[in-house]
Amino acid sequence: MGDSQTWTAAPSAAEHARSVLAASWSCAVTAEGGREEFVGAHTVAEDGRVTLEVPEGSTLVAAAICAPRGEPSAVLEFADVAPVPLRSRIRARLWIAGWFAARDGRLEFEATRVVLRRPSGAVVVDLDEFAAAAPDPLATAEARLLTHLADCHPDAIERLTRLVDPDSLHGAVRVQPLAVDRHGLTLRIERARAHGDVRLPFHAPADDVARLTERMHVLLTQASAASCPRALQRQRADGDG
Repeated sequence: MGDSQTWTAAPSAAEHARSVLAASWSCAVTAEGGREEFVGAHTVAEDGRVTLEVPEGSTLVAAAICAPRGEPSAVLEFADVAPVPLRSRIRARLWIAGWFAARDGRLEFEATRVVLRRPSGAVVVDLDEFAAAAPDPLATAEARLLTHLADCHPDAIERLTRLVDPDSLHGAVRVQPLAVDRHGLTLRIERARAHGDVRLPFHAPADDVARLTERMHVLLTQASAASCPRALQRQRADGDG
């Protein structure tokens, strides 16, 4: 069972949904003809409208032509997968229900319902808010940023744990970066049989990679001024022994 947490300055559901959509490279489509998986086949417009380019033989084309116009006939599913290897890598799932219209050899999707499922539960996203929201400015760079942090700066991750409540670190065997957005960094704390997530909010939004670098330096400076958690001190001592 995960730790309880207070999400300070976190993206709205609409912003999170648009970020999942912006960063996803693949999607699954469920329609009357069955379920198909597509990789690198969709594009997203500024208002969040999805266009799918599918092979001529796809059953989706026939389903789109035969379905009554305007009636929900398909569901698109996108998975938000943590780029760093860890437990429970699916951070969120996005479902968009609606109908397809065949235009110029492509399928344009008209959404009638948007649902975002996060660890805290599922929420129905207002369609107007979804269309008006912008993806997080770090969404498409997040995978590269977190992978670099995990692979090249494990010392920085350990230092950041000094900002975590000691109770959340009890029994910790590994800490890895789970997510980052303009509002903050999230760490995954793994134990022998469980895990929990902790949010480290930035003092101000990071609207690009340069600002993110500055926000991370602030967190690391704060962490350097804090004492090392006893749980990790014991873990380090046990490992040295």
